Amino acid sequence: MTAPNFSIDLSGRTAIITGASAGLGRRFASVLAACGAKVACTARRREKLDELVDEITQDGGDAQAFELDVRDAEQLKVIIPTISTALGQPDILVNNAGIVDAARAVRMSIELIDDVLDTNMRAAYILSCEFARPLIDQKMPGRIVNISSIAGTHYDGHGAALYSTTKAGISRITEALAVEWSRFFINVNAIAPGLFATEMSDGMTSRMGDFYENFPRKRICQPDQMDSTLLYLLSPASECVTGTIIKVDDGQGPR
Repeated sequence: MTAPNFSIDLSGRTAIITGASAGLGRRFASVLAACGAKVACTARRREKLDELVDEITQDGGDAQAFELDVRDAEQLKVIIPTISTALGQPDILVNNAGIVDAARAVRMSIELIDDVLDTNMRAAYILSCEFARPLIDQKMPGRIVNISSIAGTHYDGHGAALYSTTKAGISRITEALAVEWSRFFINVNAIAPGLFATEMSDGMTSRMGDFYENFPRKRICQPDQMDSTLLYLLSPASECVTGTIIKVDDGQGPR
């Protein structure tokens, strides 16, 4: 019997992580660099990116910081060639950047509506297309992992209706682009996390107290508990997996 077709060796690969300055994005960047990928860390907060790149390089990894406001389509159009020049043609994209709205739908300003739509959904669609185009031209395979949310399939009515809508949209983008690009060997999948320990969950805890005590396992997930799912979706083991959304929520939400 041959050994299982699984490897976490990402040597020779170039990865882009959006929203890499904090939370899950920061963890994703560190993990992919530790597995040998050259990592383009992108976000708006340059000082946070520089700190992350320093940590990665001190640990022996290869990473560079690229300022990117994903709400700006012009920046999205030029980021792929910029990264290609610095690190080589990217063949891994993790669309992680996102913001949450804690407001009731009727209380949201148009500005906030635009920010949530542009950050959570429009940016992922545009960047995925900019990422895929040169791979298709060069006949190179690629992997896209979109970060959706269990909120995309369940909304309790207590605020963040638009966030829920955009995360459902991310899941549908994943499925649709997977179908369109399967012939080019570009796999498009998504992870739908529950609540993980990030700046966002810290803010929720400060406002609402230890609400996670109501979860079945009475805890918040830790970012490193998503490592194996991310690496699976980038491994040879998932070569035939595309258009799939994997829930990683510790049983927090209903089905």
